[in-house]
Order: sequence, then structure tokens, then C-alpha cells
Amino acid sequence: MMASLVGKARGFVAEKIAQIPKPEASLERVAFKSISREGITLHSYVDVSNPYSYRIPICELTYTFKSDGKVIASGTMPDPGWIGASGLTKLELPVNVPYDFVMSLMKDLSGDWDIDYVLEVGITINLPVLGTFTIPVTTEGEMKLPTFREMF
Repeated sequence: MMASLVGKARGFVAEKIAQIPKPEASLERVAFKSISREGITLHSYVDVSNPYSYRIPICELTYTFKSDGKVIASGTMPDPGWIGASGLTKLELPVNVPYDFVMSLMKDLSGDWDIDYVLEVGITINLPVLGTFTIPVTTEGEMKLPTFREMF
């Protein structure tokens, strides 16, 4: 009898938590941003919507950038800021690609300088009552790398 009551209570709480609105996110396409001595920097924007009337801290952003099934770059942005109250927050996500990977990418390029990519991002936030959880988002597409003439 007591076990049945506890089981029903757990089911009720789980159902109510599942109905609580949660922040949602989307990713924009990846684009070339800059070149430096260390490599190239690509970037994308993460749009995070907040259904609550208070801002939410973002614990971290993690990302993995892949091309042709190979991990080209991955990293973590600790404490990237807050998701604004009752609205949309746009976060810039820089992806740093070291030169050794750039050179291997260039070997695989066809004459049009296009690469197919997949960008996977995890946005870890901390919500009262629900605790810490990660919102996974992924985008994939084709990106045109700049030619040497366009870079300089």
C-alpha cells in the first residue's frame, strides 16, 4: 500500500516536471571569421529563448566541429553569461581551428573550397527546482572557405 502511494507520487511529480517550460536553442550556420598565427577562427551564433521572467545563468557551452566524420575542433566556454529574461539571447560561439587541421582540410577540398561540416553544441544551464541540464543543438551544412586572395 505504501509503495503504491510512493510510486503514484513519483509519477505525479515526474509528470509535472515534464510539463514545465524549458529554454530552447538553435544554431546558425558556421562562417569564416578571421585568421591568425595560431589558425583560423570560425563562428556561429547560438540563439537561446527563455520562457521565464528572470534571467538564467549559463554554466558552460561545449562544442564539437566535425568535417568528413573527423573532429576538427572541440572546446568549452566556461561561464559564457546569462540568458536574458523572457526573450531571446544571441551568443557568439568562436571555433578555433589550428593550422595542422586547416592544412589537412585543404588537402581534402575540391576546387570550390567547400567543406561539409557538423557543429554540435551543448548549452549547460542551471534552473531552480530542475537543477543543471544540457540543451543539445546541432547544425550541419556546407561552408565556403575564403581563398588566399580573399584573406589578404
